[in-house]
Amino acid sequence: MSVDDSAITEHAVRTGAHVTAYLACGPTGGAPMLFLHGWPDLAIAWREQLAFFGARGYRCIAPDMRGYGGSSVPAERDAYAVECIVDDMLALRRELALGPAVWVGHDWGAPIVWALAAFHPEACRAVASLCVPYYADGFSPDVLVPLVDRTVYPAQTYPTGQWDYQYYYETAFDEATATFEADLAATFKTLFRSGSPAFRGRVARTAHVTRDGGWFDGRGRAPDLPRDPILSEADLAAYVAAFSKTGFAGADAWYANREANRAYAARAPRNGKLDLPVLFLHAAYDVVCETLDSRLAEPMRRDCAHLTERVVESGHWMARERPDDVNDAVAAWIRELV
Repeated sequence: MSVDDSAITEHAVRTGAHVTAYLACGPTGGAPMLFLHGWPDLAIAWREQLAFFGARGYRCIAPDMRGYGGSSVPAERDAYAVECIVDDMLALRRELALGPAVWVGHDWGAPIVWALAAFHPEACRAVASLCVPYYADGFSPDVLVPLVDRTVYPAQTYPTGQWDYQYYYETAFDEATATFEADLAATFKTLFRSGSPAFRGRVARTAHVTRDGGWFDGRGRAPDLPRDPILSEADLAAYVAAFSKTGFAGADAWYANREANRAYAARAPRNGKLDLPVLFLHAAYDVVCETLDSRLAEPMRRDCAHLTERVVESGHWMARERPDDVNDAVAAWIRELV
């Protein structure tokens, strides 16, 4: 669809010492929908969804998450634990006087909407996740590694499977951050790529970051690839401008709270079981969050009482690559169950 950017407005709210910048679309009295991006993204990733649902009467909000864009970028790595980000979202909802919302998350935004459902169901009408399933034990490599598809990642060669990169942040955080910052345009052109059926069963590059001595084959910077059509020239410029100001340290720090995130998940009421409506959109060609051939989605099916699953023929950047499919799937789910 063609997005009318004039219908999307920019805002910011301050709660205590924290600032959350956000995009908004739709009537102020509409039923609220909040869209949470992941790594390394910005609120603009949701423009298609903001325009689509805003035009249908919803009050749509997409924040720059903590560490990104116009929002606060704390220096302490422990400020990026899931519990802290959940508090940001609750404060944003409170400041905007929003009722129970439909929360939609992608990548690291997904563990936030799942945690909101587990700890604060009163704030949720329903939650939807793109690519990342629900884990009552917390979104942590310790939880994910036992679910690795060992036909693709033999334990002798890939002991932590495609989740190796998350452990790499713990041992070489500064090196990882410097690599992403070395050439921002090249970094985003390399990371934002379309999916392909040829990717099914392929080893993800995230599986050998430690072995290679760093991201991008240990070269210290991203290769200068041609820009993929899912990333417009204007958006590429926006990402480069945003990360020139914030750097990657805040974004990367979301990976630096494994133990805190596990401890937080362990405190969830009802052992993390979810009773409200939830939607999960599988990305058919996502090689990291590969949920169709592996066991990665099994815990979610056990712990979600009202789960709807749909498959989108896309790679990881689903909302960019197949916006119409995502919009239609979420809209149909809302009509049927929410």
